[in-house]
Amino acid sequence: MFKKVENELELAMFNGIWTTVWMEKGFELEFSEQTLEKFIVVTAEGHYVGTSEIKPYSLTSSVINEAWPFQKNQKVIDAGGAVAEIDKMALLRPYRGHYLSDLLSSAVYIAEKLQLKYFVSLLEPIFLRALRISYQVPLEKVGEKIFYKGDDVVPVLFDMEQMYRNKQRYEWLVYPQEAVLAANGAGGAGHR
Repeated sequence: MFKKVENELELAMFNGIWTTVWMEKGFELEFSEQTLEKFIVVTAEGHYVGTSEIKPYSLTSSVINEAWPFQKNQKVIDAGGAVAEIDKMALLRPYRGHYLSDLLSSAVYIAEKLQLKYFVSLLEPIFLRALRISYQVPLEKVGEKIFYKGDDVVPVLFDMEQMYRNKQRYEWLVYPQEAVLAANGAGGAGHR
């Protein structure tokens, strides 16, 4: 399951997870000044194993535009303020392959909650392939592979609106129970 980071302990766990993964992969550490939401993946046994972070995106001031000119992409321009950046998608090594659906679900959940159309991101090529093939995530490579802060990455645009408007297409998609109850009223059931 995933949950919002809500206290100092969860923030410490969040930072410990993504920095561990970043150092393992040789990435430069970059702490975010502004975020819309931070999520942490927790196993049924209570182990903190993954992270995702959603950051505000600006055509004029987002640092990600220095790596790739997302601000020139027509879909990003047309979406106006309905674009965010997804960053720090990380799973500790023993949990990779088992909890990626929770990370992806956290992204779809917050995109729907905030009515965001797209997420911009820089992804490792292998991770991009897994998202596209195994999870059928609607994303678009908007540029060729580049070297950035320690590794090759591909600039991508996630079509978040397509995912939350067509949840039935994504069998891996699971929202937290409290979100389902809020969406369906107190008597609601189910998880999609």
